[in-house]
Amino acid sequence: MHHSLRTTDLRFKMSGLGKLRVAVIGAGAAGLCAARNLLARQDIFAPPVIFEITKNIGGTWVYEERVGHYDNGLPIHSSMYRDLRTNIPKEVMSFPDFPFAKHLPSFVHHTEVRKYLEQYCDHFNLWDHIQFGTTVDAVKPVKEQSGWKGLAWDVTTSDGIERSKSIKERFDAVMVCNGHFYDPYIPTIPGLEKFKGMLMHSHDYRNAEPFAGKSVVVLGAGLSGLDIAMELSDVNAKVILSHGQRPLTCPLPTGVEQAPPVVKVLEDGTLEFQDGKQATPDVFLFCTGYNFTFPFLDENVGVKVKDHLVFPLYKFLIPPSYPSLFIVGICRAICPFPHFHVQSKFVISVLDGSFTLPSREEMEKDIELDTAARRARGIATRHILKLDSEQWAYNDHLAQLGGFQPLPRYWSNLYESNKVFRARDMLNYKTHNYTVLDETDWMVQNLQGQQLPKPQLKQI
Repeated sequence: MHHSLRTTDLRFKMSGLGKLRVAVIGAGAAGLCAARNLLARQDIFAPPVIFEITKNIGGTWVYEERVGHYDNGLPIHSSMYRDLRTNIPKEVMSFPDFPFAKHLPSFVHHTEVRKYLEQYCDHFNLWDHIQFGTTVDAVKPVKEQSGWKGLAWDVTTSDGIERSKSIKERFDAVMVCNGHFYDPYIPTIPGLEKFKGMLMHSHDYRNAEPFAGKSVVVLGAGLSGLDIAMELSDVNAKVILSHGQRPLTCPLPTGVEQAPPVVKVLEDGTLEFQDGKQATPDVFLFCTGYNFTFPFLDENVGVKVKDHLVFPLYKFLIPPSYPSLFIVGICRAICPFPHFHVQSKFVISVLDGSFTLPSREEMEKDIELDTAARRARGIATRHILKLDSEQWAYNDHLAQLGGFQPLPRYWSNLYESNKVFRARDMLNYKTHNYTVLDETDWMVQNLQGQQLPKPQLKQI
């Protein structure tokens, strides 16, 4: 095919011998995983270029004591708090092709996860491909005859500090891995501006000491809400855990009680709960999650965010009209690293042609049917990306479409069992230690080394 060597053909000139150039946005766990899987296929891909806004790899796993903004004016992205330990055992928290060190306990401190991600970079030689301190300003689709599906992407970046230095480069595909734990979501509560105490979001929570002996209303009983409530209990804070889920039945930490959601703030700054009860805490702490944000994405791409849903995306990854853009890792309530692994492998199967994408119309239909099916099961729009126990079928589905190895069988079982232990005893479940025995089996021991019976799981 001599015509592919025409000098006017930008893509082949840029990537040398027709290898696909892929830009990866973000060097957190998802971006690193994307890069590792692209690098593993140098027959098809030129080495990836990873753009990272901060000076570190690891994204949300990089603990930063300060809150607000860095000296250079950029916002502090990390929401990590000082004493966080993972709530998922390392045995299923890891990337399937890179286990955590054997000697570590099952529930590791965040510094160990960061170290693990650095070792992952060492092992798979990712460092040289990361451009640190680089802001992605624009990602714009371009019609390109010779491009992958007639498309290419112009990615404009600038030096995080020297915003005037901006560079535009062309890529065949873009993997967006910019994370979603840094733009705090504050629900609208009538009269919130009248609250007299200290108002904050868990994004800015670092440790419990400043709250010693204070009264705190924690809004939201997701994992960080529960975690933070436990930490506050240790410093003798009086905590009201306000949330809209079914009341927790497991033992609660000392000084923590539950209440329904806060519905309004009265003229005098008093919080009123759904059941009419009231409180005037020193601190109102929002553990209400985060917003998705893709400020660099060209609006022609048509990816919208509404009510915590990013759409339209085929298999939660691909905008049907622009199928060489991939938004990785937006699903919630998942086991993150293996999820990124499966999604990255699937993206590669799309780009290398081992999975042929359906037509745009068929992809749109697929999204429509999938969304309708979820709504029929009573899932609200804002929970569509919350896969929870459905993540395993999703992962297997992608592996089947892409023709690659699914996760070992024990993976989902161990993960789901940990969820049961957590619901039964949130105060002590992190003292358990897990051992994987083979592809299908595992065991769990308590702190004293006694083997615990496995929970009976509903069939997933």
